Amino acid sequence: MESPVRLTPSLRERVWGRTSLTPWYPDSEKPVGESWFLAERELPLLVKWIFTSERLSVQVHPDDLEDGPRGKTEMWHILEADPGATIAMGFREPVTRERLWEATRTGEVERLMNWVPVKPGETYFIPAHTVHAIGAGIVLCEIQQNSDVTYRLWDYGRPREIHVEKAVPIAELGVHPGASHPVPVGTDTDELVRCKYFVTELISLKEGDSFVPAPEKSQLWICLDGVGAIGGEGYQPGEVWLLPESGDQPAIVPDYASRFLRTYVPAL
Repeated sequence: MESPVRLTPSLRERVWGRTSLTPWYPDSEKPVGESWFLAERELPLLVKWIFTSERLSVQVHPDDLEDGPRGKTEMWHILEADPGATIAMGFREPVTRERLWEATRTGEVERLMNWVPVKPGETYFIPAHTVHAIGAGIVLCEIQQNSDVTYRLWDYGRPREIHVEKAVPIAELGVHPGASHPVPVGTDTDELVRCKYFVTELISLKEGDSFVPAPEKSQLWICLDGVGAIGGEGYQPGEVWLLPESGDQPAIVPDYASRFLRTYVPAL
């Protein structure tokens, strides 16, 4: 049986990041905005931890074959949120492309966005072409297609490149449906998101359980809380584990009650 692999976190400095990273990592002298979990080989999915102290840019991502072979559909699972913390997805009401062009010049795009308050445990699905932004005071887990192509529409006056000519033509102009609704698919499992790029489940295990998953492509187990062992190797919160794609699978055995996000690429 192949052994599971603990992915290596790579901390990325960001202007909108934060220095307080506990309990996930030691605090930092410089603002860390993202932690990317990387494998020795490139995977079709990328898991990130995102830490915010300011709003991220208003942005949009292309779909497959629009700016390279792979687009960027993603999801967010909220881990921490300060009182009043918000995210934006889509618009408060449908807009025309002409109005969006003008709004990117005046900054009105920020006001046109549908900013909603968030709380830990909520999940949001962000398909490619969705105009979106993450607000301040949030820690979230992002699961995405492994692509880093981003078009910014607005960045609050920060001196970074804006990509209006690429962003506006592909932007979805309607209203986003809001938070995803978990669907129970087993005694301990809720399905949070299902699309052609990834399926993500929330799995809650009790002390003494032994859970052996089915093999899946690019199967990643993201520990939210609890400690125990995966294939005999100790896990703890904030870690991401890659499981074998075929053959016998390692057992997940909690020493204490544990919660995971399990994500994988579904068979077509």
